[in-house]
Amino acid sequence: MKKIIMIVGAALISFSAVSQFSKASLLASGLTCSMCSKAVKVALEDVVYVKEVKVDIKSQEYQIVFKGTTDIDFDALKNAVEDAGFSVASLKVTGNFTDVNVKKDMHINIGGKNFHFLNGNSQVLNGEKTFTIVDKDFLSAKDFKKQSSASKMECVQTGKSGACCTKEGISADARVYHVTI
Repeated sequence: MKKIIMIVGAALISFSAVSQFSKASLLASGLTCSMCSKAVKVALEDVVYVKEVKVDIKSQEYQIVFKGTTDIDFDALKNAVEDAGFSVASLKVTGNFTDVNVKKDMHINIGGKNFHFLNGNSQVLNGEKTFTIVDKDFLSAKDFKKQSSASKMECVQTGKSGACCTKEGISADARVYHVTI
């Protein structure tokens, strides 16, 4: 009986940090013409978990819809843009959350990904929420410097878990996405 209670309890704890990321808004930089925009669009469409990409050529913004139950790798989106010859100026990802507790400078695993919240002010995420990924290469160098000053933890600079993250149960050298809400 004790084992059953522990299994159910573990399932409830892991369920509270589950999210299904459904879409993203990516702003690309370095584009100069419609052919550049098309190159980025085609590169993003080639990412295995991308269902649809709509582009606003004037703003250089790409609205990305993800396939239903596929694992999302945010670095693959960045790499696709870079492989097309451009860079990411902003990436906002939207997911649906159920009872996910977050607070400033907290590390948490959501949907198999490690996130470090640079803000959050002790809140519970329910329903559709959007995160802005503020890691290096996901925004301009100036914006990264500003965002990374929000925390003194070493993982902010590297994007990899360090001593700060392993204290919170994240394995050494794991990928950590730094986000703002």
